Amino acid sequence: MKVLVTGAGGQLGRALQASAPIGADVVALGHADLDIGDEDAVAALVGELAPDLIINAAAYTAVDRAESDADAAYRVNGVGPGNLAAAAAARQARFVHVSTDFVFDGTSGSPYAPDHPTAPLGVYGASKRAGEQAVLAACPHALIVRTAWVYGVTGGNFVRTMLRLMAEREEVRVVADQIGTPTFAGSLAGAIWALDAANARGIHHWTDSGAASWYDFAVAIQEEAVALGLLACAVPVLPIATSDYPTPARRPAYSVLENSAAVALVGAPAPHWRVNLRNMLGEIKANG
Repeated sequence: MKVLVTGAGGQLGRALQASAPIGADVVALGHADLDIGDEDAVAALVGELAPDLIINAAAYTAVDRAESDADAAYRVNGVGPGNLAAAAAARQARFVHVSTDFVFDGTSGSPYAPDHPTAPLGVYGASKRAGEQAVLAACPHALIVRTAWVYGVTGGNFVRTMLRLMAEREEVRVVADQIGTPTFAGSLAGAIWALDAANARGIHHWTDSGAASWYDFAVAIQEEAVALGLLACAVPVLPIATSDYPTPARRPAYSVLENSAAVALVGAPAPHWRVNLRNMLGEIKANG
């Protein structure tokens, strides 16, 4: 099986490469290798590689910058996925696209099901929703996997930022009124491979199990990091309101995703987010 993975340098792209099933010939490309917003370039490359499966892990993820850089966000998150899906359909290749909890407005009082009406709050979420629509229009049998709060061993993410701040500062302040599910990139990558193997199609949700606020997540990061010796000591972690930390883009106050359909297809629930956090920090320690 030949597999094209876009977003090769990102957290998920790296995890997909690391967890590829035996027998998969993975060609992983970053933005420097392929501009997915260029329809002709995408068609030519997919025609040359002739992959059996394309997994689009490329994304414009700078949520706040997207508010003033909408064209770039839509090119990567909206146009690009449609280009890849069209190329996949032309080659009769399977196509998997990764989307986000930011397609919802965060006003639900219970986990969001895949068929819940979308209502993005900002440019990032709207561009990702445009990508979903473009994918389904070009390749109706594609698989779209929405996820949330992704972090990995490498790259810029909340966990690594907290580790740095907790080592540098006497205290850290973290938003406590936004609720979601921290999701380890390795867990997400494994689910994507499993969902494709199960011939999943349409929109599915996948995150690690459980829910937390950013404050809860930060407290857990410090507790686990101190226990592992990644941090010399604990510092106060103070909960703050979203209004105390204004940003250009609005965030969903609640974005827990309901993933029972995906769990049934994979055949096993995702580990709790704290278990995967502990495993991820263990990898950081092991790698020095």
